[in-house]
Amino acid sequence: MKEEFLLGNGAMALGLLEAGCQIMTSYPGTPSSEILPEMVRFSKAANLNTGIEWSVNEKVAFDNAFAAAISGKRAACCMKMVGLNVAADSFMSAAYIGNIGGFVIISCDDPGPHSSQTEQDSRMMARLGKVPVFDPASPEEAREMIKTAFDLSEEFQVPVLVRPAIRICHARQNIKYDRLESNMTKAEFKREPSRWASTPKFRFMQHKALNEKHVQIAEKFSTLTPYNIHNLAKGKHYPFGVVTGGVPSSVIRDLFEEYERDDIPVLKLGAPYPFPEKLSDEFMDACDKVLVIEETDTVIEYMLRDKHKTLGRLSGHVPMEGELLPEKIEMMLNKALLDCALDPLSGSDCGMEAFGLVGSLELPIRKPTLCPGCPHRASFYSIRKALPKAIFPSDIGCYTLGINLGVVDTVLDMGAGITMASGFWNAYIQDDVKKPIVATMGDSTFFHSGTTGLINAVYNDARFILVILDNHITAMTGMQPAITQGDRVDGRKGNAISLETIVKGCGVEYLKVVDPYDTRHMIKVVKEAAEHVNDPDGGIAVVIARHPCVIAFKDEAIPEKFEIEISDECDDCGFCHLRFECPAMVRNEETEKTEINPVLCVQCGVCLTICPKNAIETV
Repeated sequence: MKEEFLLGNGAMALGLLEAGCQIMTSYPGTPSSEILPEMVRFSKAANLNTGIEWSVNEKVAFDNAFAAAISGKRAACCMKMVGLNVAADSFMSAAYIGNIGGFVIISCDDPGPHSSQTEQDSRMMARLGKVPVFDPASPEEAREMIKTAFDLSEEFQVPVLVRPAIRICHARQNIKYDRLESNMTKAEFKREPSRWASTPKFRFMQHKALNEKHVQIAEKFSTLTPYNIHNLAKGKHYPFGVVTGGVPSSVIRDLFEEYERDDIPVLKLGAPYPFPEKLSDEFMDACDKVLVIEETDTVIEYMLRDKHKTLGRLSGHVPMEGELLPEKIEMMLNKALLDCALDPLSGSDCGMEAFGLVGSLELPIRKPTLCPGCPHRASFYSIRKALPKAIFPSDIGCYTLGINLGVVDTVLDMGAGITMASGFWNAYIQDDVKKPIVATMGDSTFFHSGTTGLINAVYNDARFILVILDNHITAMTGMQPAITQGDRVDGRKGNAISLETIVKGCGVEYLKVVDPYDTRHMIKVVKEAAEHVNDPDGGIAVVIARHPCVIAFKDEAIPEKFEIEISDECDDCGFCHLRFECPAMVRNEETEKTEINPVLCVQCGVCLTICPKNAIETV
């Protein structure tokens, strides 16, 4: 027996291997990113023959794992909740078709949001796709739910979704586990075109069969403990109860223990869909009013039939957006109890005084910024210097922070940097206006969802500049390997994919590769690219700004270091720390001069070319 203090994502990785998962695929995205590397670690330590890969996007990950599952193997894919949008087409169809080996999808939600475009609730996607869903309340429960999910998936031949929120993914818990054993199931795909390649008529029949399975699963979920459970005393009636699930259920348990409130019953729904109606009806019948506390949307609240008894988001007792932090949950409970003429949990102000005191300090707000020496900063500087009046559609990644440098105007979703650029061109050219447009996108995002948009733009003769920011790594989500480098997640070498070859294959004729640290050269190339875009015989221009990430490849990224100083020519215009936004450039309020913070300066030397007064010099 071993014991580790594991991240929730590590606990889920362990649960996958304990359940006999043979194939695991993923595309990185906070808060899910650590699951796959932890699977690699556990699998290597136990010498397991587990197929594990970073896929180029979430749909690819889904399809790879699903193919293994219909071959009889236990398979899983993981992603963040917006990644499930990318895989949605396959997700919806797989529910109808079903699987042979267990198939589990882990979709990690980000209420808040802390690092996402939306706060969407994966349980809603499960409801839309008619896929059973588990909602864990702790890392240990997430681990155990994954094992149950595999069993359920094989019993009913349906995909099963596990939806951990960020406080599960990034919590830590002591986890004990035994020696991991290999699953020796061999792949055996049995041809059955009426199922695996079914036409609409057969899909109708599959839908009917899926609905019948849901009735059985709902029955199972009505008796499934400890995931779906209440603490009603037999024959007792209550003026007030709480229905909850996931992370809020852990908070509520702790609050009731702290305030010794054993007079309030709780129905915990860790497996909320298909909805366990018998269990919920039993709870509702025993209570005059119930407060539903769930993240992030109204899944349980919509399913409860007696709306007159139900308090929650729809009644204004629970906010419609934002993460449900413990102090918020305590306030919700107190409000609902007082509205029901019952004693609140306590007379506490739920931390509001502390929040007020912090607010009164008027502390400066530090916005997120690119790292010192980040090549993206140099790229954005050059782009704006070359074409200051352009429209700048961008994308999802570290480089989204180009908004601070005034070179990011739009961020919709992954791949939209290119498609929005096409849309802007179409909108302006309809008015016979040739508006300069410069789209920016990272190399990983380009492979994820950029190629289709670029092919479409070339085909339809859109005209814009695309700058692909190639830093050799998937930086924002945790330094996962880039496919341009050929490194696989388990340390083996893959076949490196040439970014230039793919761009050329999309039909692009103008392609230049620059080092963004050489800002003068990059400014020149961007201007030349603009000329090509405006040439009647030209087209889309692609510039690859290639320089290694300073965090992942420190020595390679800065092979020559420059010791910098600020000369007396500095008139404190603020360009270096306000417009160029280098974190190492700071204003000394006492001297009213710009200084260099030696702790933050990486000595990249890029700033030598950006000062309007040439006041930045080498020592």
